[in-house]
Amino acid sequence: MEQMNLSELEQKIFYKFNEITILEEALSHSSFVNEQDNANIKDNERFEFLGDAVLNLIVGHILIQRYPDLNEGDLSRMRAGLVNESQLANIARAIDLGSFLRLGKGEIQTNGCEKNSILADTFEAVIAAVYIDGGFDEAFKMVENHFSDLLNNSIAASMDNYDYKSRIQELVQESHKIIPQYRVLQESGPDHDKTFNVELDLCEVRTEGIGKSKKMAEQDAARKAIEVLKDK
Repeated sequence: MEQMNLSELEQKIFYKFNEITILEEALSHSSFVNEQDNANIKDNERFEFLGDAVLNLIVGHILIQRYPDLNEGDLSRMRAGLVNESQLANIARAIDLGSFLRLGKGEIQTNGCEKNSILADTFEAVIAAVYIDGGFDEAFKMVENHFSDLLNNSIAASMDNYDYKSRIQELVQESHKIIPQYRVLQESGPDHDKTFNVELDLCEVRTEGIGKSKKMAEQDAARKAIEVLKDK
């Protein structure tokens, strides 16, 4: 593989390797290695294994930093939405990783450079390569760079779908042994575009939520109540 091509990839991943052979191994699919006579050439499957662990650690670290109040279950669901084959393959396509793959003839004929599974596995292998060559901090920077938009968008979507009603019920039942009470204060607008105002009563805490459905308004009121309780 030509040095020029690898230099282009280094620019795309924002990292320059000290040992370029490590990157070459990360790009070598088993189908390619099986066709070689050189027994010293290794495929990237061990790197995939390591890269998966490094990626999960880094994304978990970022989520813990950004959302110190979320519990383990919520963090796990968020991470699962970020670290999956489809998302990794999309990032791989964004850096044109497929054009740098070393594939066997069979995979080339079946357009292996566009397969989600191969792209995702190779991206994990590249993360491992950066980790091995430059250490955790460099791997962290690479993942953070390439996951930045995905992290922001996915986290925002996850927070939109976060079940605040269940969380507030857990909190008050643990401490006060009461059940949150919701009541509709107002419905406004035409039938096809209503807006609901809902009040949440937790004895010493009352909050008002607004939404385009009763459920959304209740979630908004629960979210505000959680914020109030955190400050007490």
